[in-house]
Amino acid sequence: MEKKHGNQLKDDAKYEALRQAGNSKEKSARIANTPDSEKHNSKDKLEDRAKASLLKEAKTIGIIGRQKMTKEKLITAIREH
Repeated sequence: MEKKHGNQLKDDAKYEALRQAGNSKEKSARIANTPDSEKHNSKDKLEDRAKASLLKEAKTIGIIGRQKMTKEKLITAIREH
């Protein structure tokens, strides 16, 4: 049975599935609120982006130690957040 999380989430079922899969509340909410998230393959997009762009995103989501990370480590950290 899915829970109703109020107006802040667009897709409660997707949120619950992501939480059960072990994702954080923040990541699950971000994905559940993206209407076309299934259409995008974020794995391909991250590899195609410049390191500066990845650093900016890492700063936005609060990844600590991002300045010392390689591009590959930044990609991993962003995906795991």
